Amino acid sequence: MSADTGRNAQGPAEGKTGDTGVARLRSLHHGRSPGDPLVLPGPWDAASARIFAEAGFEALATPSQGVSASLGHADGDTPADEMFAAITRIVRAVDVPITADIERGYGLPPERIVERLLESGAVGCNLEDSEGGQLVEPQRQADFLAQVHRAAGGRLLVNARIDTYLRGSADPLAEAVERGRLYVEAGAECVYPIKAPLGDLGVLAAELKVPLNAWAPVGGGPSPRELGAAGASRITFGGGLAHLARAAVRELAGSLREA
Repeated sequence: MSADTGRNAQGPAEGKTGDTGVARLRSLHHGRSPGDPLVLPGPWDAASARIFAEAGFEALATPSQGVSASLGHADGDTPADEMFAAITRIVRAVDVPITADIERGYGLPPERIVERLLESGAVGCNLEDSEGGQLVEPQRQADFLAQVHRAAGGRLLVNARIDTYLRGSADPLAEAVERGRLYVEAGAECVYPIKAPLGDLGVLAAELKVPLNAWAPVGGGPSPRELGAAGASRITFGGGLAHLARAAVRELAGSLREA
């Protein structure tokens, strides 16, 4: 994970979102009917963001994996400046709110994380609770989220990712509930127990009492509607959509080569 090396060379985004954007993003998370979650496709560049916005999606969520691949990096190896510059280009390309996956903040202090996000024009972020493939101690992560929350002053919707289902926890559901409660107390407005099974979503939603983000696998597994009916208020796809796009280009390249 790289540290910050200075301001985005492109300068701050023009503020298409701002206070209105974060209010809109918040409103989209609440009052949803079971089976009708907020679906947030993950654009990996400005062109894909425009395609999703033109299709009628009301907000978008950048995936770190998809953006990293578009920049020629492995997930987790993208320099902070490159990631924030890519987020800025995506924000500038569309007129819908953007929330950004920024892993665990690239080693930046909380105040600088907030500053860089606001400069980019994003109105929300994902912050994960693992580092170097290991879960961060729960209270340490809660303290980190509380600092981000205070620095943001209501200008960002923080989605706290919970990695217990990814990192081999002995009891991922119980630990996700424990961590989720701490993160909500710290100011997280949404929690994201990535790869939680369908049967656990209702428990998590009932215990944590904030909008629940569920991961939707691309090409198999529960649909967004099924995830919503199980308790999710918000659906994201990780790098799955970008992976599908790369697969289509790979197939096209093979066809061209054969021709």
